[in-house]
Amino acid sequence: MIKPLADRVVIEPKEAETKTASGLYIPDTAKEKPQQGKIVAAGPGKKDEPMEVKVGDTVLYGKYAGTEITVEGKDYLILKQSDILAIL
Repeated sequence: MIKPLADRVVIEPKEAETKTASGLYIPDTAKEKPQQGKIVAAGPGKKDEPMEVKVGDTVLYGKYAGTEITVEGKDYLILKQSDILAIL
């Protein structure tokens, strides 16, 4: 598994919606990038800035924040704690 350094976290993004509330299917070209996910790993934090999030938290983050990676066929996102907007 990935072990992030300093104030970085590894997030497993929530899958994009494939169907609208009214029952219409959304094509792949029209899907929006997910902005919500679950933290699967967190770094120890910085000396002057402790971690406010922990493994298992569901968080909201910026649309273009972080770096996308694929490990063993699963997509993850690595970003700094400061890129997280809210904990749900």
